[in-house]
Amino acid sequence: MDIAGLLGFYALVAFISLSGVMMPGPVFAATVAKGYKDKNAGVQIALGHGVVEFPLIGAIGLGLGSFFENRGVMIAIGLVGGAVLVYIGYNMIMMRKVVDETEEYLPYHPIIVGILTSVSNPYFFLWWATVGLVLIALALGFGVLALILFAVIHWVCDLLWDYFVSFTVFKSKRLWSEKGHNVVFGICGAIMVIFGVWFIVSPVL
Repeated sequence: MDIAGLLGFYALVAFISLSGVMMPGPVFAATVAKGYKDKNAGVQIALGHGVVEFPLIGAIGLGLGSFFENRGVMIAIGLVGGAVLVYIGYNMIMMRKVVDETEEYLPYHPIIVGILTSVSNPYFFLWWATVGLVLIALALGFGVLALILFAVIHWVCDLLWDYFVSFTVFKSKRLWSEKGHNVVFGICGAIMVIFGVWFIVSPVL
C-alpha cells in the first residue's frame, strides 16, 4: 500500500471537509441556537448528521450516487426539506425574545436537529453525489478499510467544528445584551428561512 499517498489523501479529505463544514448554513445556525442552552449540543448535532451521512457514504460506495443526481429526487428533497427549514427558521425568528424560557423556537433534541438539517438540504446529497463521489472512489482505490477511515475523518471534522461552535456560544452567552441576543437568533432564523426558500426554488429553476 502507498502509505504516503494514503496520508496525502486523508490530508486532502480533512482540508475539503473543514472548508465545507465552516461555511454558514442550516447546520451552523441550528448549532448556534442549540449551543445557547448546551455546550455539548454540537456533538449531538454531529451525531445526527452522522446518522444520515454514514449510510449515504456507504450507498454511494455501492454505486447509488446517480440516484441523488436525479432531477426528480432533487426537486422532492428541495421542496420538502426547504419547507421544513422555512418552518423552523420562522419559529426561531418569532420566538427569539423568549429563548431563555422556552425552546419552542427549535423544540427538538439536538440529534434530531442534526438529522433534520441534513436530510432537508438537497445540496448535501448533491455534494456527495459529485465531489463526495470522487473522494469515495479515491478512498476505495486504497481498499474498503480506507473508505471507512475516510468517512470517520470527514465526520470528525464536522464533530470538531460543531462542538467548537456550540461551546463558544454557550461560554460567551453571558456577555450578550438582550438586543445582541435577539439579533443573533434573528439571524439564525433568517439563515434557515433563506436556505429553505433557496432549496425550494433552485431545483425547479
